[in-house]
Amino acid sequence: MAGGHILLESVPGLAKTTAAQTLASAVSGSFHRIQCTPDLMPNDIVGTQIYNYGTGEFTTQLGPVHANLVLLDEINRSSAKTQSAMLEAMQERQTSIGGTIYPLPKPFMVLATQNPIEEEGTYVLPEAQMDRFLLKEVLTYPKPTQEVEILSGIAAGTLHAPIEKSPISLEQVEILQDLTRRVYVDMSIKQYIVALINTTRGGGPRPLPGFTDHVRVGASPRGGIALLQVAQAVALQEGRSYVVPDDVKVLRHAVLRHRLVRTYDALAKNVAPEALIDAVFAAVPTP
Repeated sequence: MAGGHILLESVPGLAKTTAAQTLASAVSGSFHRIQCTPDLMPNDIVGTQIYNYGTGEFTTQLGPVHANLVLLDEINRSSAKTQSAMLEAMQERQTSIGGTIYPLPKPFMVLATQNPIEEEGTYVLPEAQMDRFLLKEVLTYPKPTQEVEILSGIAAGTLHAPIEKSPISLEQVEILQDLTRRVYVDMSIKQYIVALINTTRGGGPRPLPGFTDHVRVGASPRGGIALLQVAQAVALQEGRSYVVPDDVKVLRHAVLRHRLVRTYDALAKNVAPEALIDAVFAAVPTP
């Protein structure tokens, strides 16, 4: 609804890929999966030009990124060079091949999965690319009761049952996105969001003492835009045509956890980004 991209992170085996495929089956339109590996090249994602010996001309072959929903599976197993190939597609909704610009289909969404950087054979995502994800969700192990349900579903053969309802159409998705953009945001809410973002940079109306000892780089203006867009989507889901402060708070961790670059001292002390985000929201007065 907010028209952004999502990053899912967890250790292997927590159904990140299955969740992405389920979302793809719930929405009509084209779906491409890209399995990221260390030898994956940028042209394998974006596309390339192929020389035709018969005509003596180059023909353009579009890459798998040209789809409505793109799954980048285990994105941090590819090199930084390959990861950076997605920057233009994620931000500009277009690709450049041989000097020609090719618009991506609408709507367009990237759903990426990654393992924690402590896992062997992974690369750290560039900060510029991390900032282009609207949300970053961290999946944890299910509760014992939930694991029992999973085992029961496996035994009954219902865990991988297809979705019975007809998928939502692309036109309906675009209507929802348009309705989300129309949700009213008062000036006081906008000022509240700006104050939150400035506080992550060590400023704001009530600067947190010692905050810069834990955060090297705060959220960019894109982080404020993300808070605004997500708050509008939450308000629409709640059946309101306007945003209230609680809408900004609901998904604060998912919106900001990947936008705060922690210092080495904070990493050594294992200071969680969620704790830093909660401190920011506690310091800024709610309108």
